[in-house]
Amino acid sequence: ICIMFVSTWMWLFILILHVLEAGVFAVDSKQFNILYLIADDLRPTLGCYSDPVVKSPNIDQLASVSTVFHNAYAQQAVCGPSRVSFLTSRRPDTTKLYDFNSYWRVHAGNYTTLPQYFKSNGYTTLSVGKVFHPGIASNHSDDYPYSWSVPPYHPPSFKYEKRKVCKDKDGTLHSNLLCAVDVSEMPLGTLPDIENTAEAIRLLESMKDSHHPFFLAVGFYKPHIPFRIPREYLKLYPIESMTLAPDPDVPKKLPNVAYNPWTDIRKREDVQALNLSFPYGPIPKDFQLQIRQHYFASVSYVDAQVGSILQALDDFGLAKDTIVVFSSDHGWSLGEHGEWAKYSNFDVATRVPLIVYKPGVTSPFPRPGEKTFPCIDVFQGTREQFGKGRGVERVVELVDVFPTLSHLAGLSPLRHCPSSSFKIELCTEGSNLANLIRNPERELNREAYSFSQYPRPSDSIQENSDLPDLADIRIMGYSIRSTDYRYTLWVGFDPVRCQPNMTDIHAGEMYLLAEDPGEDNNVFDEFDHATVLRKLGMLPSWTESLKHHVMYLSSGLKSKGIL
Repeated sequence: ICIMFVSTWMWLFILILHVLEAGVFAVDSKQFNILYLIADDLRPTLGCYSDPVVKSPNIDQLASVSTVFHNAYAQQAVCGPSRVSFLTSRRPDTTKLYDFNSYWRVHAGNYTTLPQYFKSNGYTTLSVGKVFHPGIASNHSDDYPYSWSVPPYHPPSFKYEKRKVCKDKDGTLHSNLLCAVDVSEMPLGTLPDIENTAEAIRLLESMKDSHHPFFLAVGFYKPHIPFRIPREYLKLYPIESMTLAPDPDVPKKLPNVAYNPWTDIRKREDVQALNLSFPYGPIPKDFQLQIRQHYFASVSYVDAQVGSILQALDDFGLAKDTIVVFSSDHGWSLGEHGEWAKYSNFDVATRVPLIVYKPGVTSPFPRPGEKTFPCIDVFQGTREQFGKGRGVERVVELVDVFPTLSHLAGLSPLRHCPSSSFKIELCTEGSNLANLIRNPERELNREAYSFSQYPRPSDSIQENSDLPDLADIRIMGYSIRSTDYRYTLWVGFDPVRCQPNMTDIHAGEMYLLAEDPGEDNNVFDEFDHATVLRKLGMLPSWTESLKHHVMYLSSGLKSKGIL
């Protein structure tokens, strides 16, 4: 009997060893590397987000072994403020950055950043391309040496991004919005994201045998305008197959203050040639189709870069030890509501892709010799079919990335910031999503909200409505997105104290998403908001104010059978 007992345990022990070698169970005690991939101006136009047009096989492949957040939102739909927000896990009213003209460590507080926290915990932190927004917003140094172990890398060819390099039909060069090019004809014979990809792969190879874990952030420049991309990507999207946005007209009840006049697009030479009226346009339909074609082609171009970097994880034996995050800084309007670019509180401007891969958690550890991320050639015709990964429908925010990554990597958890945290260097205004990554919720949490905001200089539409300097901001649009609705208040704002006056209501928006998913029918005037709005001015922070308002509003809508 004893012999049989020992034999049984021996076989069980051997079985466990085989299972562990197969990589079925996660081992949380190991130190994971971090690869953080950030696209610029990318909305969730991806196959893994059920987009029927865009070809994104490499990002889809990543999604198939990851947790995919289907309702993730930026805190302000413009590059500099959004990046500072999610890299510090503080909201714009805490960073005090609403434009590009201040450095948070001087203007607001000496906040610890996401890479800085990993650096302080023994990680080698590396930056490639556009991670922080360049210029004053990151102290003209991408926040080096606070955030990075070595000076960040910027591709030499980026200095030509806004120059006259777009060849017209007659051979003349212009500074255009639509700028598909022959790469060999470009200055330096390359493009910025191609250089970013090569540098990221070089850094991965240099770190493969390191005794220290790494945090590598790679910021792609596309699909940000101009659409200076390799010409061949347009072939993936024949112009005759392109369609207009489903709601290309400005909604009748849209307040003027909510509209963004896309002035950066108007400055491009090919758009100027259209002689559009300000502020409502519209852009001719044939040119709208070309914009959409070039945007989708830019997404596929970024997908190819992502594929090359992810394959490098396999090639250098890093896939089993590396957490991968893919996201964007905000979305981009493609003609919805008669708008283009970002600069608004609508879903198309604030919603972003958020994909998180952790080996052994979101999928089994790869077996020896098994490839997790073989690069897929988007030009090989048929669309690859991948599983959907672990989908999460709960509303989440980009400020959640910092506390979530810290937890997944096994670092000490971040405490939540108090209502006033200007003197606190390390805390989070987001939430830890690690539990959702391990165990995606089966029932939708309708009490989860995202908070976004956007500044305006005036109730009327002006040349600087898209991006007013701090001194010119007079109105702030505070927006809440729940599963069921988007609610926005446009209120008076003091740019000296960076404080809103929640009793000074300029306009409001309310969209019931079950019947109006495109946010086209503003029903704000159909509800009695007066009682709650009077209470908002007595509360210390807009976030808490709007939370109270949302709870009140939700109960009212549910009692009427609307939700």
